[in-house]
Amino acid sequence: MTNSSPTARRVAVLGGGISHERDISLKSARQVADALAAHGVDVHLLDPDAALLPTLIADPPDVVWPALHGASGEDGALRALLEFLGIPYVGSASDATRLAWDKPTAKTIVARAGVPTPHSITLTRDAFRELGAESVLTVMNRELPPPLAVKPAQGGSAQGVSLVSSDEELRRAMVLAYTYCDVALVEERILGTEICIGIIDTGDGPVALPAVEIEPRSGVYGFEARYNAGETRFYAPARIADDVAARATESALAAHRALGLRHISRIDMMIDGAGTAWFLEASVMPGLTETSTLALALDAAGHDVGWVYAELAHAALRGASHS
Repeated sequence: MTNSSPTARRVAVLGGGISHERDISLKSARQVADALAAHGVDVHLLDPDAALLPTLIADPPDVVWPALHGASGEDGALRALLEFLGIPYVGSASDATRLAWDKPTAKTIVARAGVPTPHSITLTRDAFRELGAESVLTVMNRELPPPLAVKPAQGGSAQGVSLVSSDEELRRAMVLAYTYCDVALVEERILGTEICIGIIDTGDGPVALPAVEIEPRSGVYGFEARYNAGETRFYAPARIADDVAARATESALAAHRALGLRHISRIDMMIDGAGTAWFLEASVMPGLTETSTLALALDAAGHDVGWVYAELAHAALRGASHS
């Protein structure tokens, strides 16, 4: 990581929004704001509502940090508007964000880069209904039998995600996924060790942090397990062999680059019994709460969270000045 001093003196941290993940976003924004403030940055916390754009136009900050989860921060729309306004921001550009936000699209791009990703099928709500749920499920059961993972094609924090081991569970899982998105991703479930790898780039190229192993008490790393203290055990670094960790890191960096991500990302993966790392999805703005895996990974790498966040803000400002 670069050792240059941060020059982003005024940072607007965005938290909240109207997505299903509003509460988590508010917590992430507060963590970012506190960490930046502790390093001498003048921080302003803003909610992305109707007053946001007029506020940014009237008094532009040096950098915006969109600590937003869900559609309001990860579908690329807000970032595109910031680009129109010429305001630097931390995180991936709007076009890359759109690619990563859509899980089937991200899987396709990452698979073309040579990174393994589970066999899957993407189904719209309309196709599921018009072709007949029973007929669709019959074909799926023949070509993609359980165990499966069913998830909304867009979304985060494991909302709307189901782990399926039977036909009846699959029916319920499809209905649940469609309550969050009009498109569902049905994916072969890889059994093994769940890990995530955070990636940071403060200007010298992407650097992978130590892999964090995830062990939920319930066996399912769902919404509650992610954000309620004590529901999940995290191991940083992950309890996997060094060669397996090295290959997973290479795959995570390959996914980050293939999707065109920048500054910060989190790559979620499963390690199977043979030691193969399977790409599941990428987050362009990973959770930054007190229970987040990114904070654990930074600590495992010996980095001060506030210093890293300040460096990211500086990288955003420096990158804009060179564009």
